[in-house]
Parts: sequence; structure tokens; C-alpha cells
Amino acid sequence: MKKIEIYDTTLRDGSQGESVFFTLQDKLKIAEKLDEFGVDFIEGGWPGSNPKDELFFKRIKNKKFKNSKIVAFGSTRRKKYSVEKDPFFKKLLESEIEYITIFGKSWDLHVRDVLKISLDENLKLIEESIEFLKKNGRKVFFDAEHFFDGYKNNPEYALKTLMVAENSGAERIILCDTNGGSLPYEVEDIFKKIKKKIKAPLGIHAHNDSGVAVANSIVAVKSGAVQVQGTMNGFGERCGNADLTTIIPILQLKMGYKCIPEEKMVHLTQLSRFIYEVANVIPPNNQPFVGLSAFAHKGGIHVDAVSKNPVTYEHIDPSAVGNERRILLSELSGKSTIIQKLKGYEIEKKPEVIKKILDKIAKLENEGYQFEAAEATFELMVKKVLGEYEKLFKIESFRVIVEKRGRRVVSEATVKVKVDNRVEHTAGEGNGPVNALDNALRKALIKFYPEVKNVKLTDYRVRILHPEKATAAITRVIIESMDEKDRWGTIGVSENIIEASWKALLDSFEYKLLKSRDKKK
Repeated sequence: MKKIEIYDTTLRDGSQGESVFFTLQDKLKIAEKLDEFGVDFIEGGWPGSNPKDELFFKRIKNKKFKNSKIVAFGSTRRKKYSVEKDPFFKKLLESEIEYITIFGKSWDLHVRDVLKISLDENLKLIEESIEFLKKNGRKVFFDAEHFFDGYKNNPEYALKTLMVAENSGAERIILCDTNGGSLPYEVEDIFKKIKKKIKAPLGIHAHNDSGVAVANSIVAVKSGAVQVQGTMNGFGERCGNADLTTIIPILQLKMGYKCIPEEKMVHLTQLSRFIYEVANVIPPNNQPFVGLSAFAHKGGIHVDAVSKNPVTYEHIDPSAVGNERRILLSELSGKSTIIQKLKGYEIEKKPEVIKKILDKIAKLENEGYQFEAAEATFELMVKKVLGEYEKLFKIESFRVIVEKRGRRVVSEATVKVKVDNRVEHTAGEGNGPVNALDNALRKALIKFYPEVKNVKLTDYRVRILHPEKATAAITRVIIESMDEKDRWGTIGVSENIIEASWKALLDSFEYKLLKSRDKKK
């Protein structure tokens, strides 16, 4: 089984994505998770470019990693400095990191229009930078920036930059599609040509501006690349980098390469969602392999086929990457959907129960409910139909006040909650009525059920049904929540947006509490 090196640049290239921000502690936590997962290289940042990256390298030296090598990133020396006097090179050495990735220009347009130096001067920058680091005991990877554009524009010069890097002692030479504009057939053709000219091991670094970064990475491996650079969840500037959560299972599960320890693959989905959580980014449901909808089935024909043989509509076993099959409920649902959805309830031989549930779904959907994104509300409803519902708290009353204080509009909510014979009467403020209700309810429940502190509301969606009724229209609210392990959706429907939100909010907390109890049984 051929080994393909996985080089993760989430902490550097990934952090350049819009809305992505990592604190120092975030970067250290992610590095530890990547090491546990088994990636080969973790690019930590650019020493000297900002104080946070400098602190990262100081702190990371005290941590012992089992699987990963930490890599520092930098550019070739700047034209106004000798390599010995370039402050960035001083910082690279001070980081005391063994592996260093240096990027240099391989597109003549960039050399002339951006660096504004001659083509030969650029070759000297590459040569001197790599040789200096090698003399100082470092192992150097050379990222040939904009290589594919450079090769298409001036193949002779682009190749020269690689040859200089190879002759200067680069351990790996990485061909970069920095603009993300190259297509798979171009990458394959150019990669094969370069493989015949360069003896040093080659790698690929693809961006996703044409939506083919993963495909470009795969064809590069097929054409001889031994290292793939990318980011978890495809984070990165503009349209992002090649998504390692897609590349790794394709290479290892479908193509027979070894990327990470075999037993670690089942943690892929968990790692993906951990990084989304740390970055405070909502995961896209349709992300391959790790997305919430990656193995979700809605149409009755699909559900029936999957129940008989999962291979009919699933390209891999979801559990291989730590994901799970989901059966969605909608007006398309039939008997087979309900049976599949409720496998744990053993209702296959209870047609009267199935009919009761289907009738309940039809009734609620007629009122405006929709369970495709609200499976937690559906599960609560099923427990009630089956007589397995346990009411853990009762809402005696709630109230919301919205007022303007100076320039601020503030919402304040009070909630009276009864658990057994105890009553908690709490208040909470928020930047809106729902936020205030969430804070007040959470404050009341946490005294009885500490686990609610782990519940986080990640999405809040409002849909107006029958808009022709204007302000009297029915409102559908869907709330998405998550804890340290799971995500779930709940729904509320009412002519009053506050009540619709309140119903969805209550279901979210009830689902969490009942789920916690089910796990303890």
C-alpha cells in the first residue's frame, strides 16, 4: 500500500478564509487533534508575520506529538535583504522548527509585475533561501507558487524554478495551483511532464476557485504526487483550499493508498465538526463524507432500497468515516420510511402504530410543520405517540419585554419552570426575544440538569407560511442545536413568531435531556 503524505495547512492557509478566525488556544487545540488523527505534517503559521504565530511556535515546542511534524511557513528572501539579514529568516530559525516550507514565484508574470525583478534574480532568491535553511540544519519543502499558471505561460522558466529548488536541496517540491483556475486534465498532463524532469518527490497544493481542488489533488496523486496539501473542511481564501476531509477517504477507502492510520478514519467526521465548532463556522450539510446530509435519504423509493441493501444509494458505509445514515421525513414518507426511521422502536409488526404516526405527520405538516430538518421534534412526537415520553420539566409561564435603553434595544425574558415540586423563576437578557428566552430558560434548567450548559444554538431560521395573510401569517421556526458530540434540529409553528420560536427552543432542550437519559440506561 503506497503512502501519501498528508500536509495540513488549516492553521495557516485555512485561517485566511473569510469568517475563519483562530485564537492561539484554538490553534494549539486543533494541532493536537490533527496529530491524534494522524496527519503527517501540520503547518502552524508564518513566524514573524504576526505575534500569534510567534507564540504558537514557542508553545508548540513544549508539546509531544506522536504522528505529526510541525512545519513553519515563509517566503524566499526579500529582494532588499541578503538571506542572512532577512528578519523573516531570522524568525524561521528562532522558531527551532525542523521542517520549513518556503514558497517562491514560478510564474514569470509574478516575477516581473509583483516582485519587479529579473527572472534570474528570482532564481537566485529560491536558491539562496533553500541553501541557507539547509546549512542551518532544516528540512525544506518548496512551494512553487502559481506553478500551473506559470507553466502554461512559460514552461521553460517554470521548470527552471523547480530545478533550482531541487539542486538547492529541497526535500519536497510542491506544485501549486494558487489561483485555483487549472482543470484536472491540465494538472494531470503537466504533472506527468514534470515527473519526468524532477527527481525530488512532488506534491500538490490546490485551491478551489474552479470547484475542482479535490479532483486536481486526486489526479496529481495518480500522476506521481507523494504529498497532498490542503485544509480540513476546505477552509481557505476566496473559494478555499482542497478539502482534506474529502481527499483522505477517497485516497484511502476508494483508491488503496495509505494516508492516515487505518483505525483513525472513523474519527474523520468528529474532527471535521470539531474544527467547524472551534472556527465558529456552521457546517454545510451537503459536504461529502462528513456532512449531516452525506448519507441522508428522503424519497420513499430510496429509503426502501437502502433498507434492503445500503449499497443501492450509499457509495461507502457511513460508519467508515464516523458518520451515520439518516432517514428524512416529509410528505414523501411512506411505511418503509417510518420503519427505517424507527428501527430502535421495533414497530415493524405494529401497523396500527405506523398508521398513527403517519396520520400525525400528515396532520402536523398540514399545519406547517416540516420534519426534514427537525428530526429531534419528530422523535419527541414519536415518544408521545408510543407512550414513552417523559416530561422532565413544566413551563408555568413566560414573558418577554422589548425596550429601548438609550441607543440600544434590549430584550428581557422571565421564565417560570417547575421540576418535580420545585419552581424556578428566572430572568435573562438578550439581543433579541429568542436570545433572552434561551438565556432565561437555560438559567432555570441548569440548576436541575447541568448538561444543558453544553447545548449551543447554531442556527435560527424563520419561514413565513401563507404570506398573503401579511402580519397574521403563520410562522415556521427551525432551530439547530449542538452539544459536544451531536447536532439536532427542532421546529415550532404558530401565528406568533415568539411562540413558534419558544416551541422549537423547548424541544431542543427536551431532546437533549431525554437523549442524555437514554444513554445512561
